Amino acid sequence: MLKAFIVDDEPLARDELSYLLKRSKQVEITGEAHCVETAMEKLEYLEIDVIFLDIQLADENGIEIASKLNQLEYPPLIVFATAFDEYALKAFELNAVDYILKPFDEKRVQQTIEKLYKRVSNKEQNIALPTRQQSIPGERAEKLAVSVDDKIVLMNINEILYVAAQEGKTLISTEKQRFWVSDPLVIFERKLHRTPIMRVHRAFLVNIDAILEIEPWFNSTYNLILKTGEKVPVSRTYTKVLKQLLGF
Repeated sequence: MLKAFIVDDEPLARDELSYLLKRSKQVEITGEAHCVETAMEKLEYLEIDVIFLDIQLADENGIEIASKLNQLEYPPLIVFATAFDEYALKAFELNAVDYILKPFDEKRVQQTIEKLYKRVSNKEQNIALPTRQQSIPGERAEKLAVSVDDKIVLMNINEILYVAAQEGKTLISTEKQRFWVSDPLVIFERKLHRTPIMRVHRAFLVNIDAILEIEPWFNSTYNLILKTGEKVPVSRTYTKVLKQLLGF
């Protein structure tokens, strides 16, 4: 099921689109926002496949939000849902999947959903599926140098439990303590490439050696239960990678 987020400053329009998407039984609405600020705050923590964007918002233009989203490490798919047709060309320059006009037509919305499913399917097929040997070679780095409060901290990589994007910063959780750093998650993904730490979610890297249990969740997703009892989510996008790596 597709996970969608709706941004529109008109409550009735949000309700109408939400109703039509849910009615398809192919889309789950994970969140809504009436303005840019609220949308960007929520999107930092939510795992979504697609965002439905209005063009004319009270505080900013939807085109500008789309530009910001495209700069994210893992941008969601974008569909413009608006009453204005003159922005269509610009929308597709921003790689929008579709452009639907108000008032929404159910058949037209269904066509959009079908396009989204095709795009998501292609996206998942293009994710590289590493073998355990590729991810954890015989010779690998044992230390990670991290800038914390104007000093360099050397961490034992095997003590790192997970790395997470939270509240605009990156949290590194180890067996003994936690560190908040300013470098984005993608930087640590690159540094930790040849280690047992892999991406399992838009906002999480996890040390697979720290996993004690794998808990089925919903919509083909999982929670990883670590040796500390903490849980790390696995999004649908990375489920295939994890299954191949761990053999379950």
